[in-house]
Amino acid sequence: MNYPDSVQFLYALGNEIKTAKFGLERIGTVLEALGRPQDRLRFVHVAGTNGKGSVCAMLEAALRADGRRTGLFTSPHLAEPTERIRIAGAPLSAERFAGAFARIHAAVETLLAEGAIDMHTTYFETVTAMALLVFAEERVDMVVLEVGLGGRLDATNVVLPDLAAITPIDFDHEAYLGKSLESIAGEKAGILKPGVPAVFARQRPEALRVLADRAAALGVPVVRTEEWPVRDLELDARGSRFLLDRPLTVCPLVPAPHPSRDHKGTVLRIYCPLAGEHQVENAVTAAVALTRLGVPDAAIERGIAHTIWPGRLERVSETPEIVLDGAHNPAGARALAAYIQRFYANRRVRLIYGAMRDKAVAEISGILFPLAQQVIVTAPRQARALAPETMRQISSHPNLTTAPGIEAALAMVGDASGEDAIFVTGSLFLVAEARALLVR
Repeated sequence: MNYPDSVQFLYALGNEIKTAKFGLERIGTVLEALGRPQDRLRFVHVAGTNGKGSVCAMLEAALRADGRRTGLFTSPHLAEPTERIRIAGAPLSAERFAGAFARIHAAVETLLAEGAIDMHTTYFETVTAMALLVFAEERVDMVVLEVGLGGRLDATNVVLPDLAAITPIDFDHEAYLGKSLESIAGEKAGILKPGVPAVFARQRPEALRVLADRAAALGVPVVRTEEWPVRDLELDARGSRFLLDRPLTVCPLVPAPHPSRDHKGTVLRIYCPLAGEHQVENAVTAAVALTRLGVPDAAIERGIAHTIWPGRLERVSETPEIVLDGAHNPAGARALAAYIQRFYANRRVRLIYGAMRDKAVAEISGILFPLAQQVIVTAPRQARALAPETMRQISSHPNLTTAPGIEAALAMVGDASGEDAIFVTGSLFLVAEARALLVR
């Protein structure tokens, strides 16, 4: 099976959120048939609502800066599914992706014929199994594994990690995870394993209580990022610089592969090239996790400084200034709003927005639209996309227009001057389409 055929089959399995079948039995059976590749790997397992992709990218970059051969598994992708599975920073080749899919698909078909599983693995289960198989074959030193949805019943939760990290928890996917922060936090806390160290980013009190109770019940040694003071913070539109003070009692919870290296410094000098004040907490989370993994300070600083994570406050054009940001839930919208208010208060903001029907579009638009002098609502090329005309019934913005697609929306800001700042936001699908047009 070639790459286009494998991708077409994956898409035929249906949208990975809408067709999700929660539970670990199916993927567990498939991995058992493949010789349990996950047992030959070491993991950092990352859950949370917002920021987990950024944290994963920083973790992987720093581990690679320390000379380790890395595997990185993230979702969703922007342009190609191969982006989800990375070896040493590079996306899987189309040929290797197709080969991994063929092996998983063959194993699934055999298990179906034997009656060992009830249905074909879902899109996400299939790609997760592919990643674990490839990482084991490549004998990577450490896998940075991002949870897809929730945690407790997510397909990635078949692993026993060296370390778990949980980024800030907020409202998203309530139909699957519950309508309260407590229930959502309970699902995220499902990645915690008995005795396995964990790092918790700053959390709302109601979410932290759930995480702390679960950690205590499992005997999990927890480090909270708020125990690491940030000082001398400098923020600009391109990123942040700050000093991160290491508590005097801190020591690696996971033995370092290079025990002779110095880990006794008291201050980490962090430069984070990912824009937005919210990325400070993500960088702190990554730095604390890396310290607990025994990564030397120099590699932590160098890795975070060289992190690339497209589609999140990514500036893709200077003249006119165009920024892409996948603010697809209220927490993401609040982070984008804070960024606009801090750095673009005296600029003409022109917003291109498109979303999925199952998102909190009324709340998101209420956060973002008042900050823009012009709003253009469009739709990504997805069956679940919200019809642009629907936003007229939701928002009373005085300068709201619609466009059938991203190409037309970008044409409508073709008259942008040097004082204009154009933000393309909402669904990551829309961001991906804009990026394909703007990044050459």
